[in-house]
Amino acid sequence: MAVFLVRHGVALGRSAWPDADQLRPLSKRGQRQSAGLVEVLAGEPIQRVLTSRAVRCRDTVRPLARKLGLDVRDHDSLYEGETAAALDLATEVARKKGDSALCSHGDVIPEVLRRLERLGLELPSDAECAKGSVWRLDWDGDRFIHARYLPPTD
Repeated sequence: MAVFLVRHGVALGRSAWPDADQLRPLSKRGQRQSAGLVEVLAGEPIQRVLTSRAVRCRDTVRPLARKLGLDVRDHDSLYEGETAAALDLATEVARKKGDSALCSHGDVIPEVLRRLERLGLELPSDAECAKGSVWRLDWDGDRFIHARYLPPTD
């Protein structure tokens, strides 16, 4: 099984957005990244798409879910600041049949990766987490054993 950790695409700037941060949408570049995500992951056997409730996350994975014929489900464990919960969720879905795509934020994904590294997962020395990027985490039935970085397509 694999878990794909997706960092949301580029959104409109916080300072330029007048409403709640949770409602901040993708920029044009972020929309292109979202479309590129479909190209990168549409051939994978993904059976569930979970996301932070933030609009920018939801909109990042919505085209992928649509292509795969899946619903996008919000999950509080993927919201900003929820690193421990996000790691627990990644482990939980890895144990299920079929791959999962989880969309989260720039504070959550790097910290999940650092925690997995402390548990023995080897990460490339130049590990990144750019907006619109994906980390593929392979699960062997007991733990995550391999990680591969997929840069954004924009």
